Amino acid sequence: MVLLRRVIGDALRARRQGQHRTLREVSTAANVSLGYLSEIERGQKEASSELLAAICDALGARLSEVLSDVSNTLSLAEGMEGVLTPLSPSLPEQQQSSAADGDVKVSVRQDSPLKATLRTTRKRGRDMIYAA
Repeated sequence: MVLLRRVIGDALRARRQGQHRTLREVSTAANVSLGYLSEIERGQKEASSELLAAICDALGARLSEVLSDVSNTLSLAEGMEGVLTPLSPSLPEQQQSSAADGDVKVSVRQDSPLKATLRTTRKRGRDMIYAA
C-alpha cells in the first residue's frame, strides 16, 4: 500500500535535490527544523497544509505543482494491482510491475503483502524511491 505522506515526501525531496539544495537551506527558508523536514521527506511525518505551503514556497514551487506530481504518481499506482489494493492470494510474492504516463514512470516490486518498493522516475531528471 502506498502512503500519501511518503509520496509527498518523495516529491519534495526530488524538487530539493533537483535544485542541488541541502536540507539545511530549505529548512531555514521554510522556517522548519532540519530534522522535521527530513522526517517529512522520508514520509515519517505528515505535514500540515500550512507547513507544506511553506516548504513549497522555500523551494520556489507552487503547492499545486507538487500536488500534481503526487497525483500523477498515485494515478499510475492505482492501476497497478497490489499497490493501493491488497494482492490477490494467488499472485506470487516478489511480483514486479510498472506503468508509464507521459513523463512519469512508476514501477513496483511487491516483496510481501505488507512490503513493496515503489520507484518513480520523471523525465525531468528527478528520480524518487519509496519503500513501504
